[in-house]
Amino acid sequence: MNILVINGSPKGENSITLQTVKYLSMRYPDHDFRQLHAGLKIKSLEKDFSGAAGDIAWADLLLFSYPVYTFIAPCQLHRFIELMKQHGVHVAGKYATQLTTSKHFYDTTAHSYVQDNCQDMGMRCLRGLSADMDDLLHEKGRKEADAFFARILFEMERGYAEPDFIRRDAPARLPITPLPCDAQEKPGDVVIVADIEEGDAQLQAMIDRFRAALPLKTRVVNLREYPFKGGCLGCFNCAGDGKCVYRDGFDEFLRGTIQTAQAIVYAFTIRDHSMGARFKLYDDRQFCNGHRTVTMGMPMGYLISGNLAQEENLRTIIEGRAQVGGNPLAGIATDERDPDGGIDRLAATLAYMLENHYVQPQNFLGVGGMKIFRDLIYMMQGMMRADHKFFKAHGQYDFPQKKKGTILAMYLVGFLNSNKKLKAKMGTKMTEGMLMPYKKVFKALEKND
Repeated sequence: MNILVINGSPKGENSITLQTVKYLSMRYPDHDFRQLHAGLKIKSLEKDFSGAAGDIAWADLLLFSYPVYTFIAPCQLHRFIELMKQHGVHVAGKYATQLTTSKHFYDTTAHSYVQDNCQDMGMRCLRGLSADMDDLLHEKGRKEADAFFARILFEMERGYAEPDFIRRDAPARLPITPLPCDAQEKPGDVVIVADIEEGDAQLQAMIDRFRAALPLKTRVVNLREYPFKGGCLGCFNCAGDGKCVYRDGFDEFLRGTIQTAQAIVYAFTIRDHSMGARFKLYDDRQFCNGHRTVTMGMPMGYLISGNLAQEENLRTIIEGRAQVGGNPLAGIATDERDPDGGIDRLAATLAYMLENHYVQPQNFLGVGGMKIFRDLIYMMQGMMRADHKFFKAHGQYDFPQKKKGTILAMYLVGFLNSNKKLKAKMGTKMTEGMLMPYKKVFKALEKND
C-alpha cells in the first residue's frame, strides 16, 4: 500500500510526532511510506503545489501527522488543507487517517477538524491515533501504535469508514442592517481582532453594526494587514523570557496593542470548518505567552459570518478558548438568524459584563483543560520558568494531593459507610451532616436581610 505521510509539523524531520510514523514504517516494511513536509515547506507549496498533488495522486492512504497547536492543527497544516481544496486535487474515495502528539489538550477538536475537511473532499476517513509526546518511549505506547495501524489495515481491507455527520446545505447569510454611527466620543477600549479578507463586505458590515451598537470605544486590528514572518515553530525559544524567535514584533504588538484592551471581540468568516489559516496563525503565535492565561477575566465575544449552527466542533473550540483562558464569553453573533438582534445583544452583554466586572465560572472545558496544563507546567517548571511563575502566583497548582484534611475526612466517611451497624444507627444523619454547611450560608443570608 502507498501511504503519504502529510507532516504538518513546522519542524520537518525533527517532529516528535513523525517518530511514531518512522516506527510504523519500520514495523510494516511491506508498505511504502512517503513523506510530504507540508508544515516546513508551506511557503514553497503556496508557490508550486504540483509536486504535492503528484504525491497525493500516488497515495492509497493519506496519513496526517501533526502536533496539536491551540485546539486544532498548526496553521501550516490549515493552509495546506486550503491549498488541497483550492487546487482541486482528486482524493475522492481515498482513505485518510491521522496521528497526533499532544498532552491530550483538545486533541478531539483537532481530529474532528481534519476529518471534517477530508470528508469535504470525499475521502473515506478512519479514526486516528492520539498519542502523548513520549508514548513511543514506552512499551505500552508502542503497542498502541501497532494496534492503531493494524486496525487501519483491517478496516481498509473491508471498505469501512467513519460516518459523515456534517450537513453541507448551508443557509444563505442574511444581510446586516447598518446603524447610524454615534458621533459622540465613547469611553472604554474594546479591540476587535478580525480576519477581513479583501471584498468580505458581509463581515465588515457585522463589525460596523457592532461598533455602532456598543456604547464603548472600539478599534479594529485586521490580521490581514499584520506582517507575520511565519507561523509558530514550536521551538520553545519563548519559554524562558517570552520573546519569539521571529523578529516581526508580534509579541510586543500582542501585549501592547491587543492585550491592553478591556475586552476582545474576534471576527472572522468560517473557512474549512474553522476560523481559517490566517486567524489560526495569530492563535498559534500567541504561544509567546506560553501557557499563561494573561487575559484572564477579560470578556470575550465573537462576530462570525457563516454556517456556525452546523459546526459543532468549532463551537466547542470557541467555548473552550474562553473557558481555558478564564474569559467570560459575552456571546457569539452570526449572520444566520436574526443577525441584527444577535449583534446588538452581543454589544449590550459585553458592555454589561465590563460595567459589572462579571466573572464566569469554569465548566468541564475549562477545568479539564487547565488541569492538563497544571500538571505539564509543574513537571516542566525548570524549562517553562515564566509559565511556572505565573501558575504559582495565580494559585493554579490546585493539586488534590495537598488537601490532606479532605482526604482524611473521606477516610472517615468511607469507614462509616462500610460499617453496617454504624450506618444503621446513623440513618439519615450523614446526609444531614453534608447539608450543614449550606444551612450556615442561609442563616448568614437571613441575618443580612
